[in-house]
Amino acid sequence: MTTRHLLLGLLLLVAWPLAARQKTDTLIMTNGDRLTCEIKGLDAGVLYVSLPYVDGTIMVDWLKVAHVESSQLFIVKTQDGSVYSGELRTAESQAGRPVQIQVVPEPEQSTVIERSQVVGMVQTSEKFWQRFNGDVRFGVTYSKGNQSTQYNLGSSAVYVRERWNAGATFDSNLTSSTGVSASTRNSINVNASRLLPWNNWYYSGLASFLQSSVQGITLQSSFGGGVGRYLKNTNRSTIALLGGAALQSTRYEPSVFTGGRQNIAAGLLDLNVRAFKFDRRNLDLNAVFLPAISDPGRVRFNTNVTYYIKLWSDLNWNISFYGNWDNRPPPGFSGSDYGTSAGLSWTFGLR
Repeated sequence: MTTRHLLLGLLLLVAWPLAARQKTDTLIMTNGDRLTCEIKGLDAGVLYVSLPYVDGTIMVDWLKVAHVESSQLFIVKTQDGSVYSGELRTAESQAGRPVQIQVVPEPEQSTVIERSQVVGMVQTSEKFWQRFNGDVRFGVTYSKGNQSTQYNLGSSAVYVRERWNAGATFDSNLTSSTGVSASTRNSINVNASRLLPWNNWYYSGLASFLQSSVQGITLQSSFGGGVGRYLKNTNRSTIALLGGAALQSTRYEPSVFTGGRQNIAAGLLDLNVRAFKFDRRNLDLNAVFLPAISDPGRVRFNTNVTYYIKLWSDLNWNISFYGNWDNRPPPGFSGSDYGTSAGLSWTFGLR
């Protein structure tokens, strides 16, 4: 995987933020405050809005919203996995009753949902580039004692539609120290998912490409897919588990391994966890377990964990952990590669 390929992958993942529209949406809070704004969307129990007299995006506690109205089209997701698309209204309800949100796809049609059941809202548009959410991350660590420097660069983007979505992530780490060769790790992960007719069930396809100098991997290509389910899907956390099968092809450094390429058929377990709080913190975890079918007893395991703290507007501080393990690598090769990094990230959309 050359530098040119990595730069191309990064450029493909970075999309420009959503273009601004007129700020004519209406929010009324439970304490009576009224806001005329642009509703960006709802994620992790936080409603993101933009005000005409405030620079940047502000966060509003979704459970403190008493009334909402917008003529913009939104994709609305609920706890049971149902998905709707349309304009937003607040349905009339008796005093003391839960606030209900009305999704209006057409003038004579509507769906009424209790506010607490709504776990996600994303602006949708006829324009392709305005449907992306994602982030760009960068960090540097330097130690004078052994002249050690670590760089990390990453980005992610998600394209959201009513019943399906597609996403990609790019991560690159380079570590150099006096007296030793520099180590590099580069990875690209691509996935696409579509909801099944049954609530909270979906099917997904995955592809990943990894280069790791620590493990002597020139290129590891993985392709898989399966059926998954949202085990938990609320305004405070999301847990999704997918099971299926995968094919993995690994090319090692030829100077050490003369066997060429190793191909393995494996089972696939993919776990995704998101935990979040309104006070600007969230945790993302992805873990992939690959027990080999064609090589019984061999197991590969990959994980990525990132903890975010919002600093200001779209700027975040994050600390990440990555790890790759193989319990039966070729002779002379390391069975593990793991590390941590910290830095700043800039988000666009609802990331």
